[in-house]
Amino acid sequence: MSVFNLSNAIMGSGILGLSFAMANTGIILFVILLLGVAILSLYSVHLLLVTAKEGGSLIYEKLGERAFGWPGKMAAFGSITLQNIGAMSSYLFIVKYELPEVIRAFLRLEENSGEWYLNGNYAVVLVSIGIILPLSLLKNLGYLGYTSGFSLSCMVFFLGVLIYKKTILPCPLPFFYQHESNMSVNGSEALGLYSLQNASALDMCTPKYFVFNSQTAYTLPILAFAFVCHPEVLPIYSELKDRSRRKMQTVSNLSILAMLVMYLLSALFGYLTFYDHVEAELLHTFTKVYKFDTMLLLVRLAVLTAVTLTVPIVLFPVTHFSKYLCQPCLLFPFPQNSLCSHIE
Repeated sequence: MSVFNLSNAIMGSGILGLSFAMANTGIILFVILLLGVAILSLYSVHLLLVTAKEGGSLIYEKLGERAFGWPGKMAAFGSITLQNIGAMSSYLFIVKYELPEVIRAFLRLEENSGEWYLNGNYAVVLVSIGIILPLSLLKNLGYLGYTSGFSLSCMVFFLGVLIYKKTILPCPLPFFYQHESNMSVNGSEALGLYSLQNASALDMCTPKYFVFNSQTAYTLPILAFAFVCHPEVLPIYSELKDRSRRKMQTVSNLSILAMLVMYLLSALFGYLTFYDHVEAELLHTFTKVYKFDTMLLLVRLAVLTAVTLTVPIVLFPVTHFSKYLCQPCLLFPFPQNSLCSHIE
């Protein structure tokens, strides 16, 4: 369960942008950068576990307090909260814009009819209250292991469909020539344009190994945050059965290795399907090929499910700190004590 939880914490919405990152860095450069980030993440987790052992605590805020007093505690809490808010916002952003589109596609609606269930704001509120809030109120991470396992299964399904689509889609795809097909040409120019398209088809479907362009800089943040799971490491460590630093390091190694393989495969097959024409959001690129496709609708639903079930894992360090703050509740007057009891 710990491997599922940590893997779910690592895997985020950034997986949808890895093909775009590969298209703007090249296959070899992308692999080098991703491996570098994975190694740095493993080493930083190792340092985190060593720090927890030396500091004698598995709570980030308590480690900060022992190092720098009250400012250290609040700095640790603030940094973790800001990081988790950013991650959670990206997940809810996907829910807001993808869920109404999935509903519209299942209902076979050409355009948004303006119904309330096609409103992204309502979708975020309903998902937050109906799914995220109940899971976030669970007192330990063990229960979230089942939802994390299901979330990872959804992403494995996404990867499987991505590989399958690569094998059946031709190259070049018609929308590769969208710009050329929109041009107005006369009969004498048509033959030349056709020859030009045939000549460029080989280049369009040839993978590039090293790429440097204006978009390369935008891919670096995608890769830099690919393995961020550090706020969840110590809470998972604290609930590990028969815990030891070596056992938690093994959990971290397995989780990062599994996500590294999934990242590489999803980026590679997404890139080899659309090459330089892949968009920043991989699933949106498929809409240029399919208007209504049941399998892709299921994939979009699976991705929505996966990112939704990741939010409670992301929120857990914040709730974990709330419990830490409420440990001295008995010293408070009745109203504050009652509030802490509800939080706990």
